[in-house]
Amino acid sequence: MSILLRMKDVCKEFPGVKALEDVQLEVAEGEVHALLGENGAGKSTLIKVLGGIYIKDKGQIWINGREAEIRTVEDARKYGISIIHQELMMVPHLSVAENIFLGQEKTGSLGTVHLRRQEKEAQKLLDDFGLDVSADTLLGALTIAQQQMVEIVRAVSFGARIIVMDEPTSSLSNKEVDKLFDTVRNLKKQGIGIIYISHRMSELDEIADRVTILRDGKYIATVKAEDTTREQLVSLMVGRELSGYYTKTDTVRDEVILEVKDLSDGNMVKNVSFDLRRGEILGFAGLVGAGRTEALQNIFGLTKRVRGSVRFFGEEVNFKTPREAMRAGIGLVSEDRKKLGLFPDQSVRFNMTIGVLEKFIRCLHYNRAGERQITQEYIDKMETKVASMEQMISGLSGGNQQKVIIGRWLLAADKLLILDEPTRGVDVMAKAEIYEIMNHLAAQGLAIIMISSELPELINMSDRVVVMSHGISTGILERDELDQEKIMMLATKEPDLQEENYGKEK
Repeated sequence: MSILLRMKDVCKEFPGVKALEDVQLEVAEGEVHALLGENGAGKSTLIKVLGGIYIKDKGQIWINGREAEIRTVEDARKYGISIIHQELMMVPHLSVAENIFLGQEKTGSLGTVHLRRQEKEAQKLLDDFGLDVSADTLLGALTIAQQQMVEIVRAVSFGARIIVMDEPTSSLSNKEVDKLFDTVRNLKKQGIGIIYISHRMSELDEIADRVTILRDGKYIATVKAEDTTREQLVSLMVGRELSGYYTKTDTVRDEVILEVKDLSDGNMVKNVSFDLRRGEILGFAGLVGAGRTEALQNIFGLTKRVRGSVRFFGEEVNFKTPREAMRAGIGLVSEDRKKLGLFPDQSVRFNMTIGVLEKFIRCLHYNRAGERQITQEYIDKMETKVASMEQMISGLSGGNQQKVIIGRWLLAADKLLILDEPTRGVDVMAKAEIYEIMNHLAAQGLAIIMISSELPELINMSDRVVVMSHGISTGILERDELDQEKIMMLATKEPDLQEENYGKEK
C-alpha cells in the first residue's frame, strides 16, 4: 500500500488555545480516509494546515515519501492537494469552464485566454466524469450538487492526488449523494486519496476505508471502518459511552393546537393536511423538493396561501408576515443557519435577543441589564459553550451556534417551534444535546415540528411523522409504525393527476 500523505506530530497554537497537539494522519493511494471528531476537535485546523491556509508550529508532513513544507495554498496545490470546502469556493457568474481553469487559464500566443480551448478541454473532463453539463453554462445556473461535481473536476484538472471533502453531502438529496459516492469510488480507482469529513455516521459505512478520530485537538486513534461499530466511533469521539443518544419520552397531551387542512401555496405546496398536539414532536419527512419546508414557511407567513385552512388554538389564522406568526407564539429555525439565521459579525448576546428587542425598551430607555440577564439565562438553559455573551457568534462551533438560534426563537415563541433540519452540520455530542433540549421543551408543553432528512432522527425523536411527496401529504405514521421502509414508501409515492393539480390558482 503506497502512502500518499503522512502527517506526524503536527502542532498548531493560537493565542490561549492549543488547536492541534501532536496530531497524526496517514492517507494511502486509492483510500477514503474519514476524519471524525466533535466541532472544535481540530479537524478544520488540521485540514487548513494541509491546505496551506495555516502554517504548522511543529511536526512533519510527507507527500509521496518526501518531506514537504507547506506554507501557502499555492504550495499545497503544487504538492497535489485540493480542498473542497463545505461552502463552495467558486465564482457563480463565470462559466463552468472558466471555473475549472480559474488560476490555470489556457492562453494563446499573445497571452490572452483561449476560451474555446478551455471549453473544449473542460467539456472532455466533464464527460469523463459522466456529468451532463455544458462547459459554457454559467456556474450559478447549476444545482449545488452539480457545482460540487464541477469543483471535484477542477481539483482533478489541477492534478490533485489528495482531495479533502468537507461535509460534501450536507446540501444534497439522496440521489445526489449516490452520484457523489459513485464519483468518489471512481477517484479511488484512479489512485487518488480522499480525506472525508462528515457528521453523518451512516456515510462511513458506504465509502470509508479507515477512520481517524480527533478529540480536543489531539489524535485519539485510527481504525478500519469495517471493523468498528458506530457506537465505538462515538465513544472515541466523545471520550465516553454516549448513553441515551436519542432522548425521547411521551409528552403528548390531548389538546390539538394546530389544524391544517388542504393547504396550498399554488407552487411547491399542493395539498397538505395534518394536526399537532400540545407537547408533541411532529416529524416531517420527504425527499428534497417534496415541499416540507415550503409548507411550514407558508403557515409561518413567509408565502401567500392560495387554498386551505389553518386553525391555531381553535381560531382560523392566515399570517401575512412572520411577525404576525411570532406574535401568536410561533417560531421557525431555518435550515440554513449561516445564511438565514446568523449575524456572524455580532455577539452571542446580539444574536440571542435581536428578535425581542422591544421587550427591553421602556419609556425610551433600553434595559441593558435585563437583556444581559435573559441572555445568560438562555445560555445556561441551552447549555451553550461560550467564552462570554459578548463573544462573536462566528467563533462558536456549529452546535453552539444552533443552540443560540433556538434560544432566540424560544424567547420569541412559547407555543410552537418549527425546527428545519435542526442538527444539520453539528457534531454527534451537540446532536444529543439538541435532542435533550427538544424533549425537555416538549415536556413543558411546547409543540415542536421537526423537518429532517435523517430518518433515524425522525424515527427516534418523533411522536408521529407526516410524510410528503410532490407537495402533498401522503400519509401520517404513528410512533409504533415508524420505520425507514414505510417512510420511504410514502415519500416516493407518485400522486395522481387530480392531486397534483389540486390547489393551483385558476
